[in-house]
Amino acid sequence: MPHRVEISPSAGRDLKRLPLQVCERLETAILALADEPNPRGVRKIQGTQRAFRIRTGSYRIVYEVYRERQLVVILRVAQRSKDVYKGL
Repeated sequence: MPHRVEISPSAGRDLKRLPLQVCERLETAILALADEPNPRGVRKIQGTQRAFRIRTGSYRIVYEVYRERQLVVILRVAQRSKDVYKGL
């Protein structure tokens, strides 16, 4: 059964700031998380209980998986930098 994907307000703001072509590519990756929350190439973020990140080009999608509720919450979408993981 597919997971429900929710985008946090901060991730929504991140997506609105990106060019349309980049946003479309990231949207495809985000929607794919509904079927497979741990796709190939996923990495767990150290120091967190359930946060993961996937790489899409030079961008990172940071998200949490709640298996008991079959929910994926997108936390951040940004270009790779040390600031992507702040505040998790």
